[in-house]
Amino acid sequence: MQTPFAVTRMNLSKSVVLAASSLALAACQSSKVTPTSIRSASIVSVERIWDAAPHNAFTDLIRYQGKWFCTFREGESHVGRGDGKIRVLISENGTNWESAALLSEADIDLRDPKLSITPDQRLMLVLGGSVYEGRTLKGRQPRVAFSADGRNWTVPQRVAEEGDWIWRVTWHNGRAYGISYTDKGIKLLTSDNGIDYEVVTNLDVPGSPNEATLRFLQNSDCIALVRRETQDKQAWIGRSSAPYKDWQWHPAEMQIGGPNFLVLENEVMVVSGRQYRNEKWTDTKTFVGRMDLHSVKPDLILPSGGDCSYPGLVFHQGLLWVSYYSSHEGKSGIYLAKVKLD
Repeated sequence: MQTPFAVTRMNLSKSVVLAASSLALAACQSSKVTPTSIRSASIVSVERIWDAAPHNAFTDLIRYQGKWFCTFREGESHVGRGDGKIRVLISENGTNWESAALLSEADIDLRDPKLSITPDQRLMLVLGGSVYEGRTLKGRQPRVAFSADGRNWTVPQRVAEEGDWIWRVTWHNGRAYGISYTDKGIKLLTSDNGIDYEVVTNLDVPGSPNEATLRFLQNSDCIALVRRETQDKQAWIGRSSAPYKDWQWHPAEMQIGGPNFLVLENEVMVVSGRQYRNEKWTDTKTFVGRMDLHSVKPDLILPSGGDCSYPGLVFHQGLLWVSYYSSHEGKSGIYLAKVKLD
């Protein structure tokens, strides 16, 4: 067992908090989230919780059995070399973190781990498994792994098909749903065990769609937020009723990397991801904002920059907990922010 990582708390100046709150209020005046608006948002704290590897990135966050679990990829760099491993951290209080597990596979770059809880109350990881020659992608296939305690995991198992990437799964009414992307487009998959997937429908989203998060409303309607890489690059927001074969789509009015969102009480949607500020990818930030069925509005910019974002989101005891990675302090590290939403 590794020694708990010493957490470094960032000193947030009054100007940062005031600027963030002003931005939130201004944005709330211009857009309404139906049926209830978030009136303001402010940063409570931001901590760096891990930076042991040369490159630490692509996070997710969950509460399980009364504990916090944060997962991310460790590697030599952002992409390539086939050295990506998946670290899982555990914390009793969200402040002191220690390593619970490290998943690896020979000659495979494991990427973008996403956490969920299965109907039989196990933790599930869905992973990207890529094969590289240098920085050239030669193949990929998703993996899944399961754990009853977050420390002992099954060996990553291949699922779906060669060329697929199931970026995240969300469980609803005993089934896992996820959007898989290939070089031919995206498709909605479902499974009753997290291992055997079937195609629900192909999704008619242009512009090289890829990373996607699904959530469900109280009436079981499914909401999708999908990243797009070409054309105008705006993310798309989709909605569908069961059996989720017919979808209505709207542009989100901004480009988003690593998109994630939650549906809170009264079906207010809070969203986070990477915000792009220029075409050259040299000015990016991690934002938190509001989302409805027609747009995403960034409210807060978390301390971040450069190679950053890919947030995990948990709403707990009145606070939005956000895991993310960033290189704004030099080395790419893992951060945990707490955000108060009014």
